[in-house]
Amino acid sequence: MHASSAACRRVKGERHFPVDKPGQIAASMIHYILQNIATVMLRPIEIILSQGRIGDRTSGAIPGAAALAHALSHRHTLPMTTLGNPAPPCIDNWDRALEGAEQTLHELAHAVEQSLSAKRLPLVIANTCSASLATLPAATRQLDNLAVLWIDAHGDFNTPETTASGYLGGMALSGASGIWNTGHGGGVTPERTLLIGARDIDPSEATLLQTAGIQVISPTEAIGADIARRIGSDPVWIHIDWDVLEPGFVPAAYRIEGGFLPDELQAILATIPASQIAGIELAELELPDDPVAAERAIHTAMATVAMLFG
Repeated sequence: MHASSAACRRVKGERHFPVDKPGQIAASMIHYILQNIATVMLRPIEIILSQGRIGDRTSGAIPGAAALAHALSHRHTLPMTTLGNPAPPCIDNWDRALEGAEQTLHELAHAVEQSLSAKRLPLVIANTCSASLATLPAATRQLDNLAVLWIDAHGDFNTPETTASGYLGGMALSGASGIWNTGHGGGVTPERTLLIGARDIDPSEATLLQTAGIQVISPTEAIGADIARRIGSDPVWIHIDWDVLEPGFVPAAYRIEGGFLPDELQAILATIPASQIAGIELAELELPDDPVAAERAIHTAMATVAMLFG
């Protein structure tokens, strides 16, 4: 994408994604994460659903987050907090997007802080990675020595000075790390952050990542045991952008070749002890346009996780 003007331009078209297996694979990923937690069940799971526009440039992320969250909540009797009011996507620069997302971001931060302080496990289902501008700083205010697994095809480590696209989501991890002032705090320790599955990183962004001390692990280099060793015994926040997978498995806003196969990512997640998982964030799932495909995806997800809740 190219840098955009300050004015917001409505998105005219919609992306189309392969939908052969989106619900099945998304459900499989969520199935593993929730199953891993359920084996210990130290804390009850609480869904925090983001529905306000936080830099969205595509039309499917807000309804995708809602469909997934409502299905999980209804079928498994998980409590859910819904934040923000849906708004149409548009292509605007990061500063205007941040201003427009102010209220939703504040609400997300408050919800995460409340969930953690009540000894619950927040499962944030977000429309875009921009949610992490609020959720991650909130988590670091509640948890000492928090490690972050940022599982994403992108680094999301650009700054106002380096971004070529002006996309707020592409600056989420750097903002949460205090590299630039978002107005929502920082707190993430770069040296305690693993960027896993990244394969589309801008040159200036790569320099920032190296300078900050972020550990970047490509899909071909990712080994679960090694990742677990790097985390150590500290609490872990897991952020997953669905574009980390090879295109064709889960619909996402960006299609970056060379990603994980679903079972490869599951193998990595399997090495993380449930007792260390402090929070989970699932972002950027684009709901298929075809109603039949969308219904199939959600029903597959519900069927996959049904046995976890009796």
